[in-house]
Amino acid sequence: MTDLEPWEEKLKTIWNQLGKIPNDDFIEKIKLHTDKLHDAYPAIADFERACAYDSTGFEKNAEPLYRSALELGLTGLRRRRARIQLVSTLRNNGKFHESIEILREEKERYSDELDDAVNAFLALSLSSVNNDKEALSLVLESLSVHLPRYNKSVYNYSKELIK
Repeated sequence: MTDLEPWEEKLKTIWNQLGKIPNDDFIEKIKLHTDKLHDAYPAIADFERACAYDSTGFEKNAEPLYRSALELGLTGLRRRRARIQLVSTLRNNGKFHESIEILREEKERYSDELDDAVNAFLALSLSSVNNDKEALSLVLESLSVHLPRYNKSVYNYSKELIK
């Protein structure tokens, strides 16, 4: 058991309340809980606060916290989630080109179980700047690995779209 496990368990309990309690109460619970961790793990604390704002519709409050968490050295799956969620927030705030740049870098440098999510959010950002063929290509590429048949065909068609 790590020193973070009890904290993580309580965090899950709070997240399970999202949508069941008023947003202001939810955000306050996240703030109080992350205050306990902020000195030792400020990147995780900022990330969780950003998620709380983002999940309750306060994306403008989330953006600086995502950036802070990443600058503070957030690692692992939370780092990847922070980049994806930051990009979604940027896109929703009209910062399409920055969101595309971040996810293109993410695709080149990292690979994990969130690859399809990276493609999905990159496709949304590309579509926001009317680059629909490349967006469709990414969606088909991600879909191709999940199909029970025609995987190779769909994958090849996805690449044909951007030639």
